[in-house]
Amino acid sequence: MKAAVFLGSSKCAVEDREVAAPGPDEVLLRLEGCGVCASNLPVWQGRPWFEYPLRAGSPGHEPWGHVVECGEAVSGVEIGMRVTGLSYHAYAECDIARADQLVPLPARYDGRPFPGEALACAVNVFERAGIERGIPVAIVGAGFIGNLLIQFAAAAGAIVTAFSRRQWSLDQAIDQGAAEARPIGDGLARDEGGSWPCVFECTGTQAGLDAASKLVGIRGRLVIAGYHQEGLRSVDMQEWNWKGIEVINAHERDPARYTSGIRAALESIERKHIDPWPLMTHSVPLQHIDRAFKLMQIRPDGFTKACLCL
Repeated sequence: MKAAVFLGSSKCAVEDREVAAPGPDEVLLRLEGCGVCASNLPVWQGRPWFEYPLRAGSPGHEPWGHVVECGEAVSGVEIGMRVTGLSYHAYAECDIARADQLVPLPARYDGRPFPGEALACAVNVFERAGIERGIPVAIVGAGFIGNLLIQFAAAAGAIVTAFSRRQWSLDQAIDQGAAEARPIGDGLARDEGGSWPCVFECTGTQAGLDAASKLVGIRGRLVIAGYHQEGLRSVDMQEWNWKGIEVINAHERDPARYTSGIRAALESIERKHIDPWPLMTHSVPLQHIDRAFKLMQIRPDGFTKACLCL
């Protein structure tokens, strides 16, 4: 099989590797594609807390594809099934996955990308937030997860205001159901911080956390959806104490929660609460994986999320 190997310094090699055999509770997947997660951008860039080269296919973790081999103890999935779920070396043509961490895909979605892990992430974040109909909600960061949260919140009857630094993202947020969209600095400059009962932080950056903290109101709820991986963050505890806010760290990593989240995402799509496909704006062949990360780094107009096609 072909597999990407992260070398650091914004460089991947695509190499030939042996296909592994599944264990008793595992299956071998022939992958159709894998979503390119924003949390992998620092890995590609070559930050000092990673060791290179990474294991082939790592850290790809948003796969979908077909089961081609099953371990002797596998139940619930069969050879030939098209599935999505959790695997961790999915920047490759094949990967091994636990059978109990896979979800079969309905045939009506054949031919469509389906990064189940990413969809589950948005589902799980939204479930933690406890959104009620009519509540004003602010979403800081209008990328893939942010726009899915816009769709979920709007479907639940919330009044959504999106904040982003890119005008194209603000326009897209309106298309996804936001009632209003503002540049991050604009809303705060007009002294409208501190008025939202619920704020989602979806950037994974210090600046995004600072903006979200200012936007949340007295006794409001700050839901941290962004993946913060650069070490320590600072917060204004006096502001947090003064407001008496509730802070929910909603970026979970429990496999069982992710698997149930994928099933919930499928149900939400069936009910037309969300439509993720307009947010998957770029498809990139595995051999050009560096291009997917360059797009994510530059974020040109028209870009929200890239998927590798395998």
